Amino acid sequence: LLLGCELTARTKSYTFQVDEEDDADHILALSTVCLTDGAKDECNVVEVVGRNHENQEIAVPVANLKLSCQPLLSLDNFKLQPPVTFRLAAGSGPVHLAGWHRIMHREDASFEEEDDLSEEEELPPIMPAKK
Repeated sequence: LLLGCELTARTKSYTFQVDEEDDADHILALSTVCLTDGAKDECNVVEVVGRNHENQEIAVPVANLKLSCQPLLSLDNFKLQPPVTFRLAAGSGPVHLAGWHRIMHREDASFEEEDDLSEEEELPPIMPAKK
């Protein structure tokens, strides 16, 4: 499933939540963060707010965008565990966030992969470059 949201001076945060009773594992992957039409040349800091292993709220800046020097940032499918909040900590945006949401039903993950290394393909040896 694709995910998209926009953070602005009016809407400074967006929370992505899942039904924790659905017996599935959810992965949220953030792929790009970019300034969109109407953005001013100011620093726009986007934070991800989640919970650490002690269930304490933690905010981590993931992007600092400025129209004149870095209007877009690729996060290479930065994986997060929902629930997670995206917050515009500085700037007025608009900042568009794009990514995807994967749902893995636990019964689908019940099969086990065999660890039989003998069936892996053998790679040819690396040859030195010709000069």
